[in-house]
Amino acid sequence: MARVPSSPLMLAGLLAGAAVLHAVVPAPFDAMVPRALPGSPRRWTYASGVAELALAAGIAHPRSRRVAAQAAAAFFVGVFPANVKTAADARRSSPAVRAAAVARLPLQVPLVLWARRVSRTAGAH
Repeated sequence: MARVPSSPLMLAGLLAGAAVLHAVVPAPFDAMVPRALPGSPRRWTYASGVAELALAAGIAHPRSRRVAAQAAAAFFVGVFPANVKTAADARRSSPAVRAAAVARLPLQVPLVLWARRVSRTAGAH
């Protein structure tokens, strides 16, 4: 089994990068927002980007790292329905797009495990 990454700064960078993408190129994220959520998809896109940026900042700072990493794990679980929606929507797309959308689903697991590992090792020297 592959080793789960443990670098808190890499995790913070991943989250910060995703936050920037939500702001700069929001349309693909809008398409992922489940229709059952109230309000506009763009509002959810921006809100999730802000959440990712806050999580990144919290993980980057040693004093808030444990709690922020726990919140990041919960966030990764919480956005999973968007990935399921994307895979379902891809049924009408090319085989390559379908494969990419389906392949993305299990990638949430290592992200959750990474955040949990960062949380568990926060403060350890």
